[in-house]
Amino acid sequence: MVATPILLLAEVWDSNAFATLRHHPAVLGAGALIAIAAILVAGALLARRWPGIVAVAAVIALPFRIPVTIGGQTANLLLPLYLVIAAGSVAYVLPRLRRGHPGEEQPPGPIEWALAGTLVLYALQATYTSDFSQAAQHLAFFYVPFALLYALLSRMPWSTRLVRDCAAVFVGLALLFAAVGFVELAVHGVLWNAKLEQSNAYNAYFRVNSLFFDPNIYGRFLVVVMSFAAVAVAWAKSFRDGRWALALLVVLWLALLTTLSQSSLGALLASLGLIVAVCGYARLIAVIAAAVALLAVLLVVAAPGALHLPSDDVGSLRKATSGRSTLVRGGADLISERPVLGFGAGSFQKEYERIHGNPSTNDVSASHTTPITIAAEQGLPGIAMYLALLVGAFWVMLSGARASPVRVAIAAAFVALVFHTFVYAAFLEDPLAWGLLAAGAALARRPLEVTARDPAGVPPAPALAN
Repeated sequence: MVATPILLLAEVWDSNAFATLRHHPAVLGAGALIAIAAILVAGALLARRWPGIVAVAAVIALPFRIPVTIGGQTANLLLPLYLVIAAGSVAYVLPRLRRGHPGEEQPPGPIEWALAGTLVLYALQATYTSDFSQAAQHLAFFYVPFALLYALLSRMPWSTRLVRDCAAVFVGLALLFAAVGFVELAVHGVLWNAKLEQSNAYNAYFRVNSLFFDPNIYGRFLVVVMSFAAVAVAWAKSFRDGRWALALLVVLWLALLTTLSQSSLGALLASLGLIVAVCGYARLIAVIAAAVALLAVLLVVAAPGALHLPSDDVGSLRKATSGRSTLVRGGADLISERPVLGFGAGSFQKEYERIHGNPSTNDVSASHTTPITIAAEQGLPGIAMYLALLVGAFWVMLSGARASPVRVAIAAAFVALVFHTFVYAAFLEDPLAWGLLAAGAALARRPLEVTARDPAGVPPAPALAN
């Protein structure tokens, strides 16, 4: 927690963005002292309070990025979440520095080993990358702070009350974002994203992004909350018990439609498929998935024009996939050039531009397909760690999960997020992934603690068939 921002600052200190601070070191020193003092005070307060407040605060801070301008350059940073993580870490560490504090060591499981391996491998592969600055920023802004978030959440004593509080925050945020999105649709204007505004002006359709920069990330958040609501409906004992969750699903479904995010719609289908499979209809889901895949293949072969995919027009494929097919092909070229070790952590953009030039219309920081990006940057070791993480995560989350709707909801949300990364990227760069992994691992190790103010329990089996 201490070393990472120092290393990042050393990496970018000579850039133009930090020219102002280089000429005013006193400002930097004062700011650092104020920040450290604020973190220590917050940590001391949290140490005296209910530990679950860290989880609730993390959920509140998850979606919000603050634009920070330094030296004329602006970056959208997860500053609220970083403050929560830092304060929670201080609150966790300080009592354990005292002699005689009882330890609560727990053996690492498959998820912990896979995440640790992923972090170490990424750091090692940053030693030979062609873009060390990008790798350092990924480690400093994503992997290290989110690993601390995982450590905090996975060691937390989860209770039904804490789960309800976090769920209530998720629902409140989703409704807030949906309301903003509906207003954007009504006034025909969007926030933050000038590129999206220009796209809406020249297209027959209109997409909203709410308080998110990107409509697809907005859709991803909605789908995660919809996964929670869908499990509440499936496990409800009666229509009366599940009516509010069903109403929430309807509202969020309408909000999701305003994003026109195909990746989010696919993620929702994947999530619902897992829920129905856990409810005892795995064969039905397999048959439906096979039928849909077969119909998709037949449609592409028999009527490619309906999808704007004529066989002799590569541009149509690029248009139908919003330019992602070009990035995938470029990623495949990189993989074929160096398949074993890849080009190093964070190198996709620089290597893609080396081969294909610098396209002005596409963001090439990633291939928008997580496995392709990992294979191009990290080669076979990276793909092996990625698969190990997915297998370990699903094994832990789904083993014995049918009796716990909370665990099923977390697994369904994680499935949606993983599917979304297949067509949009941002897997471990998303704190939602780390949070879902942490909660899933924690609840797999020990069941929910029922407090005096909690209900007696939860329904042990789904009522979907009713």
